[in-house]
Amino acid sequence: MQVLSVDIQHAGYEAAQSVIRDIHFTVRQGELVGIIGPNGAGKSTTIKAVMGLLDHVVGTTDLCGPNHNYAYIPEQPILYDRLTLWEHLRLAAAAHELSDDALHTTAIDLLRRFRLEHVIHHYPTSFSKGMQQKVMLIAGFMAKPDLYIVDEPFIGLDPHAMKDLLDILREELLRGAGVIMSTHMLDTAERICDRYLLIHQGTIAATGTLQDIRMHCSMPEGSLLDCYTTICARSDDVYEDA
Repeated sequence: MQVLSVDIQHAGYEAAQSVIRDIHFTVRQGELVGIIGPNGAGKSTTIKAVMGLLDHVVGTTDLCGPNHNYAYIPEQPILYDRLTLWEHLRLAAAAHELSDDALHTTAIDLLRRFRLEHVIHHYPTSFSKGMQQKVMLIAGFMAKPDLYIVDEPFIGLDPHAMKDLLDILREELLRGAGVIMSTHMLDTAERICDRYLLIHQGTIAATGTLQDIRMHCSMPEGSLLDCYTTICARSDDVYEDA
């Protein structure tokens, strides 16, 4: 069953200027789709279009899971100076309409798994980047939505936290959630993603499983990084010739 269907003809920040075009993909239950591409390729714009944060979009984005909901975990933590960690989680629970019982059960488990119980009443704005990222991960995972939209989740995380994140992602995929994950860590993406969208110069340069990507660039044994580099180089050549 699909949890997301995206059919965007073009989109951008101004009516007369498209940043992305011909972005078409789906995400199924239990599927992790990796969005990869160089800086400025259109990954963040694609994510914003999916979440309905752009005013100028021609096309459709449909949340089609059982509950029609999603959780967004941004690259840059969004935190409030005067709220403690626990107060941030209470605010997130209220936004997702979680009961007090669900808040305590889920949040306490996630705090334990990410080893943040000892700072539950501290202010996250004083935390390290990695600890702040954990706060955002906990707030997102509390919701247990149909779809997760995760932007560069590994930045700032230590190896233990990365393993915790990957373990929880696997559990959520088994539960039936779908995941879109934008990342520059291609070695990790190669190990965990089911399919990929390689976005370059505002459009999809290649899509599919790793095997599909390999066939696309005629590299049957190539790593995701090898294929990524080759496809971007070919797209650049086509763009220059045009």
